[in-house]
Amino acid sequence: MTHADSYEKARGRAEAKFGFYVHAFIFAAVIGVLVIINLVTSPEINWTIWPMLGWGLAVALHGARVFFAGDKEKIIDALTEEELRQSDGKPRDSGTS
Repeated sequence: MTHADSYEKARGRAEAKFGFYVHAFIFAAVIGVLVIINLVTSPEINWTIWPMLGWGLAVALHGARVFFAGDKEKIIDALTEEELRQSDGKPRDSGTS
């Protein structure tokens, strides 16, 4: 792997992390505003829980993808190697002519 390849991979990971941080910040800001609106307009009913849960799940999944899912290329390379080992390096018949 060349220095340029390493840089591109690192750059892609950094951009993914930055995207997550932006997503999390916007989530927190909007939910904060919704909580204030909820407390001012209808404090007896806590309706902010629903957008908080829905959007919070999306933020959590985004974070899991960025920080825990691993490198897509590594996963695809490993799956490709496994397919090659299973077929002994021969192309698999896809059933089409």
